Parts: sequence; C-alpha cells; structure tokens
Amino acid sequence: MSSRNRFRPRAWASAVVWLASSTLLQAQSPELPTGPVQAKVRTACTECHDSHIIVQQRLSNKAWSREVDKMIKWGAVVDSVDRNAFIDYLSVNFPPDKAPEPGERAGPGKKK
Repeated sequence: MSSRNRFRPRAWASAVVWLASSTLLQAQSPELPTGPVQAKVRTACTECHDSHIIVQQRLSNKAWSREVDKMIKWGAVVDSVDRNAFIDYLSVNFPPDKAPEPGERAGPGKKK
C-alpha cells in the first residue's frame, strides 16, 4: 500500500470527527432571541464562537458598542450599516439588569 493510500483513512476519520463535533456544538448552541437582525448576529458572531458566549453576557449599550467594535477588529464580518442594529439588538436582549437565563454559568460573586 502506498503512503498516499494509508493517509486516506486517517483523513476520512479526521473529517468525520470534525463534522460530528461541529454538528454537536451547533445542536447545543442556544438560539438567540428573535429580532430584526437575529440571523445576521448569529452568522457574524457564531462564525468564531458559540452563542453561549453571547447569551451569558449582560452589558450596557456602551459596553455592547465596545464589544461589537472589538469583534469587528478581530475579524467579525459586520456591515457598517448593521453595526448600530447589532448593538441595539444585543443591548435590548442582554442588558445588565436582566437575570441570567436558566442553566447559565454564574460568574464570581453571582448566584444562580
């Protein structure tokens, strides 16, 4: 058997593991609240991380603005005409005074 043929089973196994794990992560990712830019936020944000990162946050409008700008600098694809809509969507759905969702991790000094 040539070295080329020996590599193929490993490549297939790696592809199967990757596909299964990415599908499992998507299935476990919480759905974002409905809203006019929900799909765009989901697409832009979950390109790099799970939606758990979003739904656990409780930030002010100003803090969401900084967070969105930081993510854009790190490569998130957000059309400039959508930037303020992203911030509004996140600020309305994940404000500092909203209680954590059930099952979210409580941070230091916080209780579930």
